[in-house]
Amino acid sequence: MTSFDKREEAFEQRFAHDEELRFKATARRNKMLGLWAAEKLGLTGAEADSYALSVVMSAFEDSAHDVVTKIRKDFDAKGVVQSDHQITRQMTELMAQAIEDVKAGR
Repeated sequence: MTSFDKREEAFEQRFAHDEELRFKATARRNKMLGLWAAEKLGLTGAEADSYALSVVMSAFEDSAHDVVTKIRKDFDAKGVVQSDHQITRQMTELMAQAIEDVKAGR
């Protein structure tokens, strides 16, 4: 194996590792965001956990945009006053926390 092949393989392994961490962090962020939204919606216990799971699953339908859209729709239906900016700001803050958690192995 040449040094170029070794570098290429190392790059591919690093890329795969980074993508796995990104996936885990995004899923963790979406769960935390779902729990935050559940609290705003007045949900607790199993209902809050179920709602958080539905937020996580909404991200698999298309993108992070779907997460915000779902929460916006649910907030509007329940009369929860939060702007899209507040939701995305919370999402950004939780992503930073999720990245730290995943890197720490939590």
